[in-house]
Formats: sequence, structure tokens, C-alpha cells
Amino acid sequence: MGNFQKRVFSFPYFEWIDIQNPNEQEIKSLKKEYHLDGFHIDDSIERGHLPKVEISNGNYFVILRAFTGKKSDNLSTIEEISNKIAFFFDEKRLITIHRASFLFIDHLDRDAFESKTVYDLILHFFEEIIKAYNEPALRQSNQIDEIEKIIFLKDYSKISLEDLYFQKAEARVSKKLIILSQDVIKEIKFPEKYRSAIENIQDNLVKLILEYDEALEDAHNLMHTFMSVSAQKNNDVVKLLTVFSAFFLPLTFIVGLYGMNFKYMPELEWRYGYFMIIFSMITMSIFIYIWFKIKKIL
Repeated sequence: MGNFQKRVFSFPYFEWIDIQNPNEQEIKSLKKEYHLDGFHIDDSIERGHLPKVEISNGNYFVILRAFTGKKSDNLSTIEEISNKIAFFFDEKRLITIHRASFLFIDHLDRDAFESKTVYDLILHFFEEIIKAYNEPALRQSNQIDEIEKIIFLKDYSKISLEDLYFQKAEARVSKKLIILSQDVIKEIKFPEKYRSAIENIQDNLVKLILEYDEALEDAHNLMHTFMSVSAQKNNDVVKLLTVFSAFFLPLTFIVGLYGMNFKYMPELEWRYGYFMIIFSMITMSIFIYIWFKIKKIL
């Protein structure tokens, strides 16, 4: 979890306060010191909260979630895939509240430190949050392609339904977060001079939505394909067992019949009885084989 951290940065025309891992006492202090809305503060530390935006008297409260899941993990929930950052801002001040550590916050690049307005810094953070989804989207696309190759060209049994479920879950949740983030950014009224930067972020969002939509559809199709291939393999096994049963069931019946060894079974006294039974069994097997060939079962 880590310890509480509070950092204050002074820019020429605004101030940025970054707060990480606040506890209840520190939350109360923040409410009083910066006159923050209690409900907004509660939302900013609530686990699993989805992206949102609220506007009051020109002051913005925004929650966005950056992708923080590890590629080695099976991810299926919002908390596993992402962590949130809450933004409180107006033209003179930006406050960020978060529990997780983010590289783009802990180590600002030179461009961010040269921000002239609060909007420059906010757009920098928004861009970094959205960029966090780029690599996972590409990785997931490659993983789905690899799974498809294994199913169709290699050994489908190396893939489990659980693998496909996590692929589908990660794509579904990531797409939801991207769409909600897109709605949030559309609601914020940036000055006209930032139109180009906003359009660039929106283009990246649309690109990510399409990528995750394709990944979700591919994962969904692969699940059906995997189940169909599994069902076909099972059908082949059942078919093989049925063919064997069809051959051996009548032969087993004959063997069982003449294995009862009753005293008065006339066939047991025949000189060529044994050879007749063997001949009958061979003839029956040939007949079954020819019948299967005619019906195109074999």
C-alpha cells in the first residue's frame, strides 16, 4: 500500500498538489484545507470507482483509470486491470489523489514541468493515462493471434477455456474503461487553443476502442471455435468407440451364447462346429464393414 505522500509544485500560473495513499485523518484535513466536496473525496479513494466527471462552479472533479495490470497475470476485474487517479482542478490549482504509484506522476518529464497553464499539465496526464492502454492492447492482439494458431495449426488441447475467458474479460473491461474515459474527456470544456491536443487524445481513444473491440470479438469467436473443435474431437472419439462396439457386440453375443456350456447344445457336438462359428463371426464382421462403407461411416 505504501505511506502517505504529499507533494506541492508551484508553476508560474498555477499550483499542483499530488497526494498519494491518504488515510481518514488526512482526508479530513484535505477537505478543510482545500475546501473539497466530501462526496468527491469519498469517490476519489473508493476502490473500483469507474471514470466520471462532475462540474461545479467552474471546478472540475474527474476520475480516470490507467492500465496497471501485469502482463503475466490473468486479469478479469477493474481493480486487477487498472488503478484510478482523481483530479480536482480549476484554472489556478490542480489536486491529484491516488493510491497506486504512477511513473508519469512520480517522474515528470521536461515538457510537463514547462506547463504554462493547468490545462497543459492535465492534458499531459490524460495523454499518459490513455497511452497506458496501448501496449496491453497490442499484447492482447498478439496473444489472441497465437491462440488462434495453436487451435487451428497445433495442439488445441494446450489451450484451456480459462485462458480464453481471461482474454475476453480483459478486453471487455479495458474497452469499458476506454469508452468511459472518452465520455469524461468530452465533458471537460478546454480552452480553444487546446483543440488539437484534445483531438489527438480522442483519436487515440477511438483507435483503442477499435482495437479492444476487435480483441473482444476475436476472443468471443475463439471461445466458440475452441468449444466447436473440442466437441468435434469428442464426436470423433465417440464415433470410433461406436464403430468398435458395432463390430464386437454381435461377436460378443455369439461367444457368450456358446460359452454357456449347457449339456444339450447340439452345436457343441458338431465336428466342424468351432470352424462354423469362426466362419460366421468373420462373415458378420465383413458384412458390418461393407455396410459401414456403403453408409460412408468409415
